[in-house]
Amino acid sequence: MEIPVYTLDAFTSIPFKGNPAAVCPLQHELSDEMYQKISAEMNLSETAFIIKLNPSDNFTTGSRFRLRWFTPTTEVNLCGHATLATARVLFQYEKNVNNKLVFETRSGELWVTRYGDNCVMDFPLNPASPADPNEFRDIIKAAVGSLPVQEVYLSAKTKKLLIRLADKCDRSELCNIKIDPIALQRSDTTGKVKGVIVTIIGSPNEQPGYDFYSRYFAPWFGITEDPVTGSAHTVLGSYWAEKLGKHKLLAYQCSSRGGEMELEVRDDGRINISGTTVTIMRGTITI
Repeated sequence: MEIPVYTLDAFTSIPFKGNPAAVCPLQHELSDEMYQKISAEMNLSETAFIIKLNPSDNFTTGSRFRLRWFTPTTEVNLCGHATLATARVLFQYEKNVNNKLVFETRSGELWVTRYGDNCVMDFPLNPASPADPNEFRDIIKAAVGSLPVQEVYLSAKTKKLLIRLADKCDRSELCNIKIDPIALQRSDTTGKVKGVIVTIIGSPNEQPGYDFYSRYFAPWFGITEDPVTGSAHTVLGSYWAEKLGKHKLLAYQCSSRGGEMELEVRDDGRINISGTTVTIMRGTITI
């Protein structure tokens, strides 16, 4: 069996920046074991699998597909950068004729609309609630060491812990954080946390005027640090929209690769996340 595979860097227009994802368009479902083996072989934070829902459809004319995402170790409920990469594969290489695509996923229906080289993803918003820092003291220490913490929030639905550093912290301090993934993973034994977001307020007076910065760590899913994370911004978007009193936000994720995204927090409990991609590789998996 031969399976087409594409590798794209998402949330960037510069090769080797942003977040790389592998995308595999499939003619039919594979076993979960095979999905996991392919994802482990690709060894990226996520590999996306597009499956036709209707056998009579094709990737050029169809507008509705099933989409699944796997890390090297497990399947995940939501992934932004691999969804963006998937849409770009359909639009750019499968020459899909529709301007809007619908993906059926473990997080419900997701919509992606193209605007030139950009795509806008319509995702669920995942608000977080204030959390007691003492309850997560070990995780906080493992993630940010002795850096001062201003607020801690938890998104119970996504199991993402948001740690906001004090406003006196600057971008360089965020960028210089170094975590031990084993220590971070062992710092929580409750199962309440499966990912840690560290964030600081941005510098809107500096060009291009980012509203906030962040980094994201998920060793629980085999990902020491995810370079640019759409799913984390379903939490961050809700948090910063409330704190800054604005619905449209420009965000930058400060991994070593780095990437930016435009966010629009909507009143209907959803968020628009827009970005672009650059293709790095096209090939075939033979199994």
